[in-house]
Amino acid sequence: MAYIEPAPIKDKANPFDSMMSRFIIAAEALGLDEQIFNVLKSPSKQVSVSLPITMDDGTIQVFEGHRVIHSNILGPSKGGVRYAMDVHLDEVKALAAWMTWKCAVVDIPYGGAKGGIKCDPRSMSAGEMERLTRAYTQAMLGVFGPDRDIPAPDMGTGPREMAWMMDEYSRAHGTTVNAVVTGKPLVLGGSLGRAEATGRGVMVTALAAMEKSQINPYHASVAVQGFGNVGSFAALLLEERGSSILAVSDISGAYYNEKGINIHEAIEYRNGNNGTLEGYKGAEKMDDAKDLLFLEVDVLVPAAVEDVINLKNVDKIKAKVIVEGANGPTSAEADKVINEKGILVAPDILANAGGVTVSYFEWVQNRLGYKWTRERVNRRSDRIMKDAFDKVYETSIKHKCPLRIAAYIVAIDKVAETYKFRGGF
Repeated sequence: MAYIEPAPIKDKANPFDSMMSRFIIAAEALGLDEQIFNVLKSPSKQVSVSLPITMDDGTIQVFEGHRVIHSNILGPSKGGVRYAMDVHLDEVKALAAWMTWKCAVVDIPYGGAKGGIKCDPRSMSAGEMERLTRAYTQAMLGVFGPDRDIPAPDMGTGPREMAWMMDEYSRAHGTTVNAVVTGKPLVLGGSLGRAEATGRGVMVTALAAMEKSQINPYHASVAVQGFGNVGSFAALLLEERGSSILAVSDISGAYYNEKGINIHEAIEYRNGNNGTLEGYKGAEKMDDAKDLLFLEVDVLVPAAVEDVINLKNVDKIKAKVIVEGANGPTSAEADKVINEKGILVAPDILANAGGVTVSYFEWVQNRLGYKWTRERVNRRSDRIMKDAFDKVYETSIKHKCPLRIAAYIVAIDKVAETYKFRGGF
């Protein structure tokens, strides 16, 4: 069948078009039924709300909020809520679809969703953030639910915001409902191992990718773009397994040490320095932070933002393996060049699925009323991530395609098969 191509991707890739272009390639490789294709290409629900909030100075500001449910055919939809000034509906739609594929590729019983509020959390007080979060939760009471749609932290949100969401939802229902959100503080039913889960999944995926590329992790060189939660834990855990982290970067710039950066020391410095590496003496600050992407290393981990590897710079990439810690760090147009260069890419929907895997464990523990040890959480998430990588790798060999398309094939096939069995039209 002939699928309809998305609009041409311009200088700054539309994230939904970027996702759709990969989806179309995988659908064609899979021979996906046209009816199922038409169901899966569109979100099942989009909710946009206006949130009037009284600010600390007494003025009222109106914020724009979104929640997109891409699919709930595998189970309740799951996805983070981000607070950022560049939040827009196309981005939320793309991230919701990515969550569907991410959950399917690691074989957990969730559909995909995403939410966001257009705001600048860094300029808002705790009181303003709480009022905004509670207003958003109130507006989404008909959407959220432990068996319907389960929010989680994302950019600009964390355990504090999840606690407010859980409390507001619980107040509305007259009982404590821990399982309505994940990423909560431990005392409210959060899971051990959740904070490092995404970075840990990146580490497991990187080791599996190195093995397939015949790279010895004890002699491997690594560059990590983004030193937030995902990047710092991925760097720390890879260092613990023998790899040398030559470069890391955050909003203050990129830092390079040819002998390897002491990641534990760098994390301690960042934590005591208002969350940035500015002034860090354990590495030399690079003239241009973007040059980190072009270092001659074995493994590159883009763990910051979308579209950092694109048609303008992909020719300069020298890494042998790319492990995508961020969502959508590689534009769709750059894929062809990367494949021609023979770089093995562990795609975002596989590599950073450790977070949603342990979110699932948190939800399971809440439903059971029983807490697991950190060792059990890590052991089970490591196994799920390794099994998912192996399945995607086998699929890439079977279909003679890159790992990214193979991951989409695995995910789409699972969701499509479920639709067929449920008769879900």
